[in-house]
Parts: sequence; C-alpha cells; structure tokens
Amino acid sequence: MDEHKVAVVTGAGSGIGRAVAIAFADKGYRVTLVGRTRATLEETAAACAVPARVAVADVCDEPAVERAFADTVAAEGRVDVLFNSAGVFGGGRPFGETAFDDWRRVIDINLTGSFLASRAAFRAMRDQAPQGGRIIQCGSISAHTPRPCSAAYTASKHAITGLTKSIALDGRAFGIACCQLDIGNAATPMTASFGHGALQADGSVVAEPTMDVKTVADAALFVAGLPNDANVLFMTVMATTMPFVGRG
Repeated sequence: MDEHKVAVVTGAGSGIGRAVAIAFADKGYRVTLVGRTRATLEETAAACAVPARVAVADVCDEPAVERAFADTVAAEGRVDVLFNSAGVFGGGRPFGETAFDDWRRVIDINLTGSFLASRAAFRAMRDQAPQGGRIIQCGSISAHTPRPCSAAYTASKHAITGLTKSIALDGRAFGIACCQLDIGNAATPMTASFGHGALQADGSVVAEPTMDVKTVADAALFVAGLPNDANVLFMTVMATTMPFVGRG
C-alpha cells in the first residue's frame, strides 16, 4: 500500500473476523480489532503482521461501540474500512419452538450490532477529510435461501441486505460505499459441525463441504481495494459444491 489505511473489524476474535483482520494487517492496514473477549482479540493481534489495536466492546453496547471508533479516529486520524463480522447462528429450533430470548440475542448481535458499528463508521467517514470509506457487511446465503430451523438468523441476514442498500444510498453524498459479502460454508467454528452433517429441507442430515475462510478474507481485500468510484454491492462467496443452488 502506498499509504497506510485504517480498518475496523468486528468479531475479530475468531472465525471470519480473525481471518479478515489478519489479511488486512498483512496488506499494511492499521487494524482495530473489536470483540467481547480481550484474550481472543490479543491472539488475533499477535498473528497480525503490523501492530493492531485491541478494542474490547460488545457490538450491542452503543457507548462501547462509539468509544471504539472514537479511539480509533483519535489514534489513527480516520477510518477507511469497516468489516462487520460479529454474528451468531442462534438456537437452531423449529420456528414454533423458537424462544424469544434466542430471537432477541441473534437480532441484537447480527443486526443491531451491525447497525451500531456501521453508523459509527459512517459518521467517521462523513466527518473526516478527505471524506469517504467503505463498509463491508458480513451477510449470508441465508439472506436468499434459508436453512431449516433458522428463523432468527435468516431474518437478521435479510435485514442486513436492507441495511446494506440503505447505507449505500445514504453514503453517496459522502463518498461512502457499502458492500455485502454473502458467505456460504466458510470453515469456522460456527460451521465445524457441517462436515458431520447439517439438517436439510427434506429432514435428512447431510455432510456439507466447506471452503477455506481465507477465501472470504481475499474477497474482503478485493472489495476494500477498489477505487473510490467503484463498488461491489453484493458478492456471493461459497463452497463450490455445497447444497445452495437448488436448496429446498
């Protein structure tokens, strides 16, 4: 990179967030790692090629999210990229047995957390000089085709699609682009059980292939590296032979 850029990654303590944070650091970005657990964030920081900032914050906690971004701007001067990775799958129960607490937890983390981080990034990108930046949402192919017993997760990812479009529209005046990566079966702790079997629409349980999580990180780097006058609004990144096309 000709000049250092600043990236904030939520959910940076594990899975997709960790892989993306490490990939950005390897490219010379100054990265702020956001997550709930200091120990896992520090493990990610230790794997980064350049020093990374650790910001312990629950993405559902508005003041904590605002502090993480304010501290980043104070230290680095700006925010160029946000990658929203913090997320959970949820209870995996049939819709009629979905507990309200499970619903609220998934929506709070996946949707409200993405909103809070995106709003903080948007404000920083709007107010900095020069203006602009890129917000990348961690979506899912469940935004288009749900798995059985996934009402809360699926609803949250459908909502992320609306959030992505709204940010992309409202960000035009300030040079802020927004992208959604719809991810299918990246090999992370969240998908670790898929190799043994995942519930299908016909009630069967079938082992599903996964892809290297680095593929998602590479896609995020590609989007982040686009010139300011270009954007990938939606990109699907998935294991080639997973049961998505034709699911159900």
